[in-house]
Amino acid sequence: MKTLSLCIAAGLGLSACAGGMIGNTGQNNNVNGIVTQYPVETAMLNIYTKQRSDKLVAVVGSQSVSAEIQVTPKGSMVFNNKSVQGTEINTINKMNNQITNQSVAINYFTLNPLIFHGFTDGTGKYSLSNQTTTIPKVATVGASSKLLTENVYADSSMRNKIGTYNQDWSLSRDTNNTAWFCIETSGNLLLSFDPAGTSSECYKINAKGDILASKVTLSQPNSNGNTKTVTLNSQ
Repeated sequence: MKTLSLCIAAGLGLSACAGGMIGNTGQNNNVNGIVTQYPVETAMLNIYTKQRSDKLVAVVGSQSVSAEIQVTPKGSMVFNNKSVQGTEINTINKMNNQITNQSVAINYFTLNPLIFHGFTDGTGKYSLSNQTTTIPKVATVGASSKLLTENVYADSSMRNKIGTYNQDWSLSRDTNNTAWFCIETSGNLLLSFDPAGTSSECYKINAKGDILASKVTLSQPNSNGNTKTVTLNSQ
């Protein structure tokens, strides 16, 4: 699954790269009115499969950077000889309001349950996802799980594997009635030395699974053992 954060890295000078159906889902509230469960599958659908736009911004040193993201459903498609649904993610990176990079990727998935099968992008990259767990309809605050392992190839011939990444999800409390739903992407598991960084893509959601805000944190190791971290927040 091509997460949105991975399209942002180029505009930051970092190498970190891995590359909804709204329904009535019940949430349990305690006696104090605190929401303890959230519809994480609905949130995931709203993030990756529904029409939406977002703008993430940060200041890195003296430079202002941003990523303008447009998610557009593409309908029925064929991927890896399977009938799937596709969604295009178009990301425009800017530094000091000047465009530095634009990337286009398509995620491929099936519904009921939501399963991600891989992505392609404008550079020719081709990935196959092995989703190891089903995304639950509802999760309790504090829950987390492995999501998938993704193999990324230079092109559709799949002769040259250029990356393997793990992705996990987690749900943590924000306020009494909002939570942060996060997708964590590991560094490139093919590289034992300098794994090219990690990313965390988080979305503030309410009890209906609506997306209220977002933030992306990119972490890049350097040669002296320290880690450079940049966080972009929705505007």
